[in-house]
Amino acid sequence: MLADTGANLALLERLKDVGVRVALDDFGTGYSSMSYLRRFPFSRLKIDRSFIRDIGSSRESMAIVRAIIGLGANLGIDTTAEGVETGAQLELLRQERCGEIQGFLFSPPVDSVGALRIIDSYRSDESKVA
Repeated sequence: MLADTGANLALLERLKDVGVRVALDDFGTGYSSMSYLRRFPFSRLKIDRSFIRDIGSSRESMAIVRAIIGLGANLGIDTTAEGVETGAQLELLRQERCGEIQGFLFSPPVDSVGALRIIDSYRSDESKVA
């Protein structure tokens, strides 16, 4: 999909026009590249969990996470931190103003019924809201 072809760009633009939001997953690793940010209409950058895992102990990981959050903010692209497992990671990401957080700190992967149960549990107790 990320091959730089006119057909792929046109498809992504059409999807965006009808309200589909496209995320660049595992940003900073593998096939993700900053050059894609200039060519494709991404709505979200998902920060790879390998960077999140070490933000409390690695100056380099924290710098990369901070840069991705800043890059997203400057480009008008939302950011999601993947793999948040500790309260300390959550607090560091809050301090950096990361837009969204996901990970086992909140819940393991669930189906739609499980997601509704989680949402309902937060509606009944305001003190649980992160």
